Amino acid sequence: MMSNHPSSSSPASPADPAVNGALRPSRRALGAFVAVPGLLSLAACGGSGGGSGSGEPSVLRVVDYYNTPADDVVIQKTLETVASDAGMTIKREKVPGEQLIQKVLQMSSSKTLPDLLMLDNPDLQEIASSGALVPLEDFGIDTSGFKKEILDAGTFEGKVYGLAPTVNTIALFYNTAMLADAGVEPPTTWDELTSAAKALTHDDVYGIAFSAIATYEGTWQFLPFMWSNGGDETDISTPEVAGAAQLWADLVSDGSASKGVVNWGQGDVIDQFKAGKAAMAVNGPWNIVGLQEDAPDLEWDVAIIPVPAEGDDSVAPLGGEVWTIPQTGDTEKQKKAAEVLQAFVSAENQLTMGTARNTIPADTEAAKTFASDHPELATFVEQVSTARSRTGKLGTEWPTTAKAIYTAFQQVLVDGADPETAFGDAADSLG
Repeated sequence: MMSNHPSSSSPASPADPAVNGALRPSRRALGAFVAVPGLLSLAACGGSGGGSGSGEPSVLRVVDYYNTPADDVVIQKTLETVASDAGMTIKREKVPGEQLIQKVLQMSSSKTLPDLLMLDNPDLQEIASSGALVPLEDFGIDTSGFKKEILDAGTFEGKVYGLAPTVNTIALFYNTAMLADAGVEPPTTWDELTSAAKALTHDDVYGIAFSAIATYEGTWQFLPFMWSNGGDETDISTPEVAGAAQLWADLVSDGSASKGVVNWGQGDVIDQFKAGKAAMAVNGPWNIVGLQEDAPDLEWDVAIIPVPAEGDDSVAPLGGEVWTIPQTGDTEKQKKAAEVLQAFVSAENQLTMGTARNTIPADTEAAKTFASDHPELATFVEQVSTARSRTGKLGTEWPTTAKAIYTAFQQVLVDGADPETAFGDAADSLG
C-alpha cells in the first residue's frame, strides 16, 4: 500500500499504495492537489504563520489517513505510548486518503495545522514547498540509520522534512502450484518472464497480471521495468523507457496478460491472482493479509521483479508515508512533537509497526532483523534495498512526469502506438 499504499504521484500505501490500502497513494491526493493550483499559494500564505495544533499544552493533535484495522490499531497504540513517555497525550484525526491534501491545504490556510502530520511520501515536496512544514533538523531529530534513498522520500531542497518508520514497494507474486505444474521456475529476467508468462497462460488463466491503469498507480507499477532497464524520469524519450513499454505491450499482444490491465488498479490485480485467473501478479505486501484471508488454500510466493538481463539491479519505487512537523508557530509544542516523532520512528517501533502492517522497517539494521523474523516478507526487504524515491530527482515536477508516463503507456497498450513515438511525444509535452 502504494503506495501507492504506493500516492501521488503510492500506491503506495498499501500504500497507495496504493493504495485502497494499497498505495493509498498519495497519487489520488496529489491529483486533487494539482487540480487546484491556486491553493498552493494559499497554503504558502498560511504556512509560516501557523497556529497551535491543539491549543492544549499537553495534547498533540495528529492527522493521518490510517483507517484500516491493521494500520489503525498499531499506529494509535504506538503514538499513545511514545506521547505518554514525553508527558503528552494525542488527539488523532483520521482523514480519508483522497481528501488529505485538500484538508492539509485548508488547515494551512486557516492556521490550524496539526502538531504531527502524516503525508504520502510523493506529496511531501509539494507541501514542504508551500512553507507548511519545518525541517526536522531544526529540532535535532536524528536520521542516522535511514538509507539515503528512504530519506530522499522525505526531503525537499536538501532538507529532511519527513521520516517514514516503515516503507513498502512491489514485487512479483506467483502461484507456486501453477508454476510447478507447468515446470516453470520463478523468472528473474525479462526473457524468462516472457516465456514463463506464455507457458502459464491457458484457458481462462493469464500468465501475468499488472496494473497499467491511467493513474499514478499505473506509473508506480511501470517504474520497476523502466528503472531496471536504465530509463529515467528526467528524460522519458530514451530507448530504455520505450523498451519497458515494449515489454508490457508484448505481454498483452501475445495474450500472456489480459487487455484489461489498462483498466486494472492494484486491487483488481490481486483479485485476479486470488481467483486463480493470473499465475503471476505485480503487487505489494499490503495485500498479503487479504490474500491469506480470502484465498487461504492458494499456494504462493514472492520473487524480485525480473530485470532486463542477468546481473541487472531490480529497481522499484519506494512507497509509504512520512511523518512531519507542521509550521504551527508554537515552538514548545513543536519540540514535544519532535520528541514524539523521534521515538515513534525508533527501530523498535519500526519492527512493531512493520510486523502489524506488513511493511518494511526503514532503518537498515531493523530491516535485516525483520527479514529474519518474517521470511515471508524477506523478498520485499530485498526489493526495498535497491528501491528509490519517485520525487528524489524531479521534486515537485514529479506528478507532471508521472502523468506523462501513464499517458504514453496507455497509448501503446490501448491505441497500439509505437513506444518510442508515444514516449517521445510525452517528453515533448513536458517541454
